[in-house]
Amino acid sequence: MTPPARLTAPVLNVANGLTALRLVLVPVFFALTVASGLVHPGLRMSATVVFVVASLTDFVDGWIARTWDLVTTFGKVADPIADKALTGTALVLLSGYGRLSWWATAVILVRELGVTALRFWVLRHGVIAASRGGKVKTVLQILAIGWYLWPFPGVLARVGPYLMLAAVGVTLVTGADYVVRALRMRRRAVIVP
Repeated sequence: MTPPARLTAPVLNVANGLTALRLVLVPVFFALTVASGLVHPGLRMSATVVFVVASLTDFVDGWIARTWDLVTTFGKVADPIADKALTGTALVLLSGYGRLSWWATAVILVRELGVTALRFWVLRHGVIAASRGGKVKTVLQILAIGWYLWPFPGVLARVGPYLMLAAVGVTLVTGADYVVRALRMRRRAVIVP
């Protein structure tokens, strides 16, 4: 007896709604950050709150999609786009306002875009699941970016570069891990007919 056909999840669901919310929050975050010029404390705090709320939707939407079997093609495509849009916008703004070195922004963005390209490259052979290191990388990036955005006083503000250095380090290590896993997946797909 064959199992019943699996119904596909509806595109309009809570997980995809959270992903869409993250996409909508990117221009709100951008506008608040630009309006603050990274010098107006109240607007910086508002921008940070929007950034953190948008970042938290990344953790929640994936959990909901997997737990309630609401994984959709839209979510698989829109989720990484929303992530890159939010993180990329934050990093470019921080570098543009002279708060973060451009090399850190470049390293993180090249890794993020490279891993996304790798995922699409091996997609027909399987999915490269997010590793524990990838989750640590995401948390460190959110924490570092949030730290740079929030108007901390002098001594506390000096913690930001250390957080970002840790984020860049884990970003590079997990990027190399994704390359190795993608190559292994492709190699297995070529070997197995």
